[in-house]
Amino acid sequence: VKKKLFTILQDPRFYTEKGQGVFGEIFLGLNKNDFPQPKSVDFIAEMLKTSTDFEAIILDSYAGSGTTAHAVLNLNKQDGGNRKFILIEMEAYAETITAERVRRVMNGYGDTTGTGGSFDYYTLGQTLFDENEELNENVPLEKIRSYIWYSETNVALAPSPLERVGVRSNEASAFLGLHNDTAYYFYWHPGKATCLNLAWLKNLKKETTQHVVYADNCTLNKQQLLKYNIIFKKIPRDIPKR
Repeated sequence: VKKKLFTILQDPRFYTEKGQGVFGEIFLGLNKNDFPQPKSVDFIAEMLKTSTDFEAIILDSYAGSGTTAHAVLNLNKQDGGNRKFILIEMEAYAETITAERVRRVMNGYGDTTGTGGSFDYYTLGQTLFDENEELNENVPLEKIRSYIWYSETNVALAPSPLERVGVRSNEASAFLGLHNDTAYYFYWHPGKATCLNLAWLKNLKKETTQHVVYADNCTLNKQQLLKYNIIFKKIPRDIPKR
C-alpha cells in the first residue's frame, strides 16, 4: 500500500550518519572519508516502499556506494518481494566499492546475515564509432553485426551456423538474418570499401520480398533498387547512433 511521504523526514534512521555507519561495517578498515556521506539504507528503503511495488525494477544512474541495491535486497528479504535493480557507476570504484558492496550484502558481512540474491556485473567496451564518426575497427565484427541487427529488429542476433562451429564472423556472409519477411545484410570489411552493385545481387535471399543492405557505397540506381526491393543504407551514415 502506497502512502504519502512527509515533506521533511526526521526519523534518525534516515540520517547520513547511519549510512556512514553501515558503510563502515561493510568495509572494515576503510576510512569513512574514503566514501563520504553514503545515504542511509533505511532512507532509500522508505522511498522504495512508498513509490514502488514488489515486482519493480529500480534504476540508479549514479549508484555511488551501492546503497540502492542494498535497500532493494533488504526489502526483498523482509517481504519476499521480487524487486530488481540496475546500477550505473562510471567512477573507478565501481568494481571495488559499488559491486563489492552488493556482493557482501548478499553473502553477509560482520554479524549481518546475507540477503541472498544474485546480480551480473558489466563494464563498457569500446565505442562503436571513433573520433571521426567512422566505425571503430577495433570493435569485433560480431559486436557490430549484433548492434546493426538489434537496431533494425529489436531482437538479439543468434550466432550464424559458421560461428557455431568456430568460424569467425569476418569470414562469414554479410547476411545477418530474416525478420518479418525482410532480409538484413551488413556488407563491411575493415580498411576496405564495400559496394552494393549488380555483381553483389547474387547474395540476396530469394525467399524474402524485402532486403535491407548496409554497405560503404552503392552503384545501383533507384530503378534497380526498386526492382530488387532493396533499401540501401550507407555505412556509417545510416547506422543508428543510440
